[in-house]
Parts: sequence; C-alpha cells; structure tokens
Amino acid sequence: MREVMTKSMARNIFYGGSLFFIIIFLGLSAQSHLYIRNVSTNEATLTDSVKKGKRIWEEKACINCHTLMGEGAYFAPELVNVMTRWGIDPEDHTGAMESLKAWMDAMPTGIEGRRQMPQFNLSDEEYQNLADFLLWADTIDAQDWPPNDAG
Repeated sequence: MREVMTKSMARNIFYGGSLFFIIIFLGLSAQSHLYIRNVSTNEATLTDSVKKGKRIWEEKACINCHTLMGEGAYFAPELVNVMTRWGIDPEDHTGAMESLKAWMDAMPTGIEGRRQMPQFNLSDEEYQNLADFLLWADTIDAQDWPPNDAG
C-alpha cells in the first residue's frame, strides 16, 4: 500500500530542511569570518601608515583599474603580491616606497590608445603610506592568488 504525504508532513519537511540549511549557512559564515579575521588578514600589523595607504588607495580609486585579491577592474595588474614580484624585502619600507614612486612616475601619459596610469602627484609621505599598504597586502594569505606570478 502506498503512503500519501499529508500537508503537515510536507510542512515539517520544508521547515526542517530550511532550518537545517540556515544552520549550515550561519556556521559557514561564522567560520569564514573567523578565518578572515584571525588567519588571513594580519590585523595585528595594521599600522597608521597602512591605514593611510588604504585611504589613498580608495581616494585615488586604484581599484577602478587594479585588482587586489581579485577584487576590482582587470585593466591593470593585480597588486596583492606586487612587492614580492618586484623582489622587495618586506622589511625594506624605504626601498618599497622608492620602487613604487619610480614605477608610478615612469608611467607614460598622453599617449592615445594606450593604457595609462594617471599621475597622482603624491607626496613622499603618501607614496610611503601607499607602499606600506601594498607591503601589508603582500602579507595576507591570498591562497596562491593571483594564479600566475609573472611580473
């Protein structure tokens, strides 16, 4: 004999299944949040200079062209590990600033049909802050992102 599902059985399956998946979703969300805060971001190393560099990154809208951990436009290079690709020692903050400044100042402008980096006319302190932010970003566990380390 075939058993027929009643409305209350169907309702119990629906609510039970919904509750089950809501609990799984909340658990995975909490796990992701804890991983990001405690493992991948190096929150303890956030200095004032790094925070100011992030502010410059946002004010100059660098994300409109560059990506950082895959977030942003794909018009210009990914910058999460740019200091490693340039061979900069993570402790060499002055060298990082000088390399960043030289690279940004060397970018051509006014050439029609070519991708161009705007001249932001940053002060040395702003270059240092931005370099410190990129050095900090280089310490984040990006789980092997970007996939190719070609410079």
